[in-house]
Amino acid sequence: MPGPKDLDPSSSPRALLGAELRHAREKADLSQEELGQRLFVSGSFIGQLEAGTRRMQREYARMLDEVLGTEDFFQRNCGAAAKSKYPEHFAEAAEAEAAATAIRQYAPLLIPGLLQTPAYARAVLRAYQPTAPDEAIDELVAARMERARILDDPTGTLLWTVIDEAGLRRVTGGPQVMVEALRHIIGLIHRNRIIVQVLPFEAGAHPALEGAIKLMDFEDAPPLVYFEGIGTGRLEDDPTTVRHQRFTYELLTASALSSANSLALIEAVAQDYAHDEHC
Repeated sequence: MPGPKDLDPSSSPRALLGAELRHAREKADLSQEELGQRLFVSGSFIGQLEAGTRRMQREYARMLDEVLGTEDFFQRNCGAAAKSKYPEHFAEAAEAEAAATAIRQYAPLLIPGLLQTPAYARAVLRAYQPTAPDEAIDELVAARMERARILDDPTGTLLWTVIDEAGLRRVTGGPQVMVEALRHIIGLIHRNRIIVQVLPFEAGAHPALEGAIKLMDFEDAPPLVYFEGIGTGRLEDDPTTVRHQRFTYELLTASALSSANSLALIEAVAQDYAHDEHC
C-alpha cells in the first residue's frame, strides 16, 4: 500500500506544521496511534494534523512539543496556521473542505454555501447579521465565493448534495435572486460539475429531520463529518459517528428524486420565480 504523499510545506502554514509533525513523529519512532495515546486523541486525529485537514490547537501544540522534544516549535507556529478569513466555528471545516476529495452534503433549509451566488449569499449572511457593516458582509460573501472555487477544477472535488425542497421554495433575497441562484445550480449540473438530488416534500419523514449533514473524504486522512448549528460547528472523526452519518445520507439519497427528476424540478421552480419576477 503506498504511503502518504509528500506535503508541500510552502503551500500553507498548516501544511508546514503537518510536514514537520510527521518528521518529528517518525524521528521519535512513534506511530500515529502511539503519539495519539500520549495526547489522549486518536491516531486518525494525528493523521489529520499531518495531512493538514485538521487545525492544530494551542493545547495540542504544547503537548506535541513536550512529547516530541521540539522545544516550542509547534507552539510558536500554530498561531500562524490558525489564522482564517472564516468565522471561528467554521474555519476548520472550510479548510478541511478545500482538501477533501469528495463532499456529500444534505441541506435542509437553504442552498448549500458551495452552490450559492453572491446575491443569495449576501441575503443569507445579512439575515444572520442584520446590524453588521456592509464591509463585513462583503468580506464574508467574498470568502464564501472563494470556497466555491473548488468546483472550477473538473478533476477536483466531487460534490454530491441533497437539497431539501424547502431550500428551493424559501424566497431568499426575492424572486430575482432565486432565479439567478437556481440557474447557477442548473448550469453546474449541465457542466457535470456536481451531483444534485432534491428531497421533495412528498418524501415525508426522513432520517435527517433534525439537521444538516456534511461528510468529507480525503486522499490521505480518515473521513470527517461536520455538525453545524447557529453560530457553532464541530468536526468529528469518530468512525462510528461517521459511519452512522454516511448511512443516514445514503437513506436520504434513496428517498430523494433522481438526478434527472431533480433537475426538472429545479428548472420548474426557477421558471416559477422568473414568472413572479416578470409579474
